[in-house]
Amino acid sequence: MLVAPLWRNSRRSERPDTAFRASSPKAVTLARMGWAALYLCSGAMVHSREFLRHYEDEAVHLDPDRFDSFVCGGFRPHCGKMICKQSPEHAWAIPRGRLTDRQEKTPVKTVLDQLRDMTVVVADSGDVTAVKRYQPIDCTTNPSLVLVALSDPASEEMIVAEIEAGRKAGLSAPALTDTLTVAVGARLSGLVPGRVSTEVDARLSFDTDASVARARAILADYAERGVVRERILIKLASTWEGIRAAEILQDEGTDCNLTLLFSMAQAVACADAGAYLISPFVGRITDWYKKAEGVDGYDSLQDPGVNSVRKIYDYYKANGIATVVMGASFRNTGQIKALAGCDNLTISPKLLDELSSEVADLPRALRPGQAHAEPHKPITEAQFRWDMNVDAMATEKLAEGIRDFDADHHKLTQIIAERF
Repeated sequence: MLVAPLWRNSRRSERPDTAFRASSPKAVTLARMGWAALYLCSGAMVHSREFLRHYEDEAVHLDPDRFDSFVCGGFRPHCGKMICKQSPEHAWAIPRGRLTDRQEKTPVKTVLDQLRDMTVVVADSGDVTAVKRYQPIDCTTNPSLVLVALSDPASEEMIVAEIEAGRKAGLSAPALTDTLTVAVGARLSGLVPGRVSTEVDARLSFDTDASVARARAILADYAERGVVRERILIKLASTWEGIRAAEILQDEGTDCNLTLLFSMAQAVACADAGAYLISPFVGRITDWYKKAEGVDGYDSLQDPGVNSVRKIYDYYKANGIATVVMGASFRNTGQIKALAGCDNLTISPKLLDELSSEVADLPRALRPGQAHAEPHKPITEAQFRWDMNVDAMATEKLAEGIRDFDADHHKLTQIIAERF
């Protein structure tokens, strides 16, 4: 890669195509910070794959006409300069017509690209257009996301066909709501190479037998559409009853995604049940603590939602628990970056877009080999209920989440009834 300078040294201008060590005070400062200080001076080129860190108070004095491209997150051309708008970022540029056979142009890696190298990225969306754009491995759906899918032009033809088929079959609006949810999942299964999570009705969260029956019906509907159970994850709320339903389904060979998870007690119970995957809700945990503590936000190292997932991840990895940890419900990209390296992360289209447009180093935050935690001890129902009782945040957010999903399910049914 050819690296453009953040400043010039005219004394070197007679030596083009040469790499130099910087001697200015700024360069020395950067070198002491562990960064290579390489620069281009009046036509000289630097051969390096090192990135040069740039700060807000420094302008890049480069003539845009002399360069093929500027590739720098947070920069914009202005009066023949590149001005930094956010700090810190990486910046480099390619001089016009100065490539040689010895030089290699290294592809730019966005934060999203780097995240994919260490974490399975899941689309937290039922929006066909978004899934096609970001090409995640898996997709997750719930009543709230299916509601959004109803307004997606790419899904309109499928929705109209499902409603017409339901009308001919004499289905009620609630029954059609169930089949439409599976139809959305089946459509998504054709767009991703991995799995699609489909949620059991929230109103069944405290009924183990009914949850198992509904899960089996979902799988049967998928099978009729040509989607095998190995492509599906059944989503269940992480109540004691939901976890017991997951245990039954896992024994039958159906993998489950335990959602609305806010505490270590829930995580331990899910591990005991052999759940395939859990979804701790980062953002909702943070929301509760922000309100309780009267703060506007947290540093990533102090974020309660982020730390909850880190604790669960370490507990699982240190104890050899195979259950996949999938962080969910993110409020900003900072929370996502702080969990880079987690098994899976399910991310909304808005945050996927932000990550895909940012060019910066993404250090790995979680590593299985570095996990340390107390030894695993199975949890009893009595202990589970007591631990949830004393954890106000977990109790309140679990109940709120179940109510909200149920409200969205009713809203979805009402919209379908009106169209029906």
